Amino acid sequence: MALYKVKKFFARFGLEDKIIELSVSSATVELAAKALNCEGKRIAKTLSLKLKERFILIVMAGDAKLDNAKYKAEFGAKAKMLSADEVLENIGHEVGGVCPFGVNDDIDIYLDISLKRFRSVFPACGSTNSAIELSVDDMEKYTRNKKWINVCKDWA
Repeated sequence: MALYKVKKFFARFGLEDKIIELSVSSATVELAAKALNCEGKRIAKTLSLKLKERFILIVMAGDAKLDNAKYKAEFGAKAKMLSADEVLENIGHEVGGVCPFGVNDDIDIYLDISLKRFRSVFPACGSTNSAIELSVDDMEKYTRNKKWINVCKDWA
């Protein structure tokens, strides 16, 4: 169902045919990189977090890790990952297919600067076997990016 939501989302821009449906799983950075024949760092992984009383998504490069100190400095709170059940209920996608497209309306989306070093990246498209290749500019254009943030480590 979430893949359908993402296709419907991209149909508004005439891009639904750019979605890649794979015959194998792309549920992790490693699996997605293998399936898409690209470097893992170019997989745009999306983390689902609870920030006080709201839910947020942070999209980062596949080789980046959340830096708790940077996160706390940016958001004034400790990072709290959502459980699989919370992700589906509050974000609208299942773990392994979470992406910043076709999500519930009240979700704030942030793009991490770890993505800016690439011409294009591969975020998921709502299922454990889908992706789309987008330029970093298009990532910003097609997400409701609240702002660029710097909350990751181990990628520079």
